[in-house]
Amino acid sequence: MFAGFRLETIELPEASLRVRHGGAGPPLLLLHGHPRTHATWHRVAPRLAASHTVVCPDLRGFGQSSKPADTPDHAGSSKRAKARDCVALMCALGFARFAVAGHDRGAYTAFRTAMDHPEIVSRLAVLDAVPIGDALARCDAGFARAWWHWFFYAQPDKPERAILADPDAWYGGTADAMGEEAYRDYRAAIHDPATVHGMMEDYRAGLGIDRAHDEADRRAGRRLACPVLALWSLGDDLPDLYGDVLAVWRPWAPNLRGHGLPCGHHMAEEAPEALADALRAFLAEERS
Repeated sequence: MFAGFRLETIELPEASLRVRHGGAGPPLLLLHGHPRTHATWHRVAPRLAASHTVVCPDLRGFGQSSKPADTPDHAGSSKRAKARDCVALMCALGFARFAVAGHDRGAYTAFRTAMDHPEIVSRLAVLDAVPIGDALARCDAGFARAWWHWFFYAQPDKPERAILADPDAWYGGTADAMGEEAYRDYRAAIHDPATVHGMMEDYRAGLGIDRAHDEADRRAGRRLACPVLALWSLGDDLPDLYGDVLAVWRPWAPNLRGHGLPCGHHMAEEAPEALADALRAFLAEERS
């Protein structure tokens, strides 16, 4: 898994991140979603390493990265805080400017990194996500039925107790689908009470402080300064919820393109070649 990549823990001003990085060329930061770790990228990152330096961290609160202190506003688990980690991590690795792609919850951190640090993010790819503020503004019975977990995970204490009673039954996943090493890494994460709590804090931040940050940007008329690629899984429910996914992103992204991929939600595991090809083509525009 990740042949030729280096695995290390990097101490940053606000967090300690476990990071896998390798390859050569312009830097690309890949951010995982819930309940995964950086290992979800193990079939994608090597395909991109010939043309890019690929950096795959565990987000703060997830995997083997540090867990932020709890506060009433969940600011330590906000996407703004995680965006600061992204910038600090890439700076520590010697990159003053980089492209970023994020999946699921990682897409929200990728979006916030590009919004808060437009001079640093050269390109943004968002996978299976629309901005948190937009998702909540459009929330209806269909959304609540399909994404009920957003609201359950945001409750105090009960989600952790439910998940940790039987993490394997709660989250599922198999070694055949994920790859043996990635599956072991994932299982270690979902069986760790501190990590499960960190993942729930990500959702608690989502319904409060993250939404407030999105709404403040919208009121101020801020938009993404870099080119944006939106990809979504045709086998998941994003098209059912929003119809034209690009229409949701368009008010945020003047320079936007995107399409669906024929796979389920965990596209890096289910369609790694198609995902790598789409990212490579998008990033190649920067070099042409």
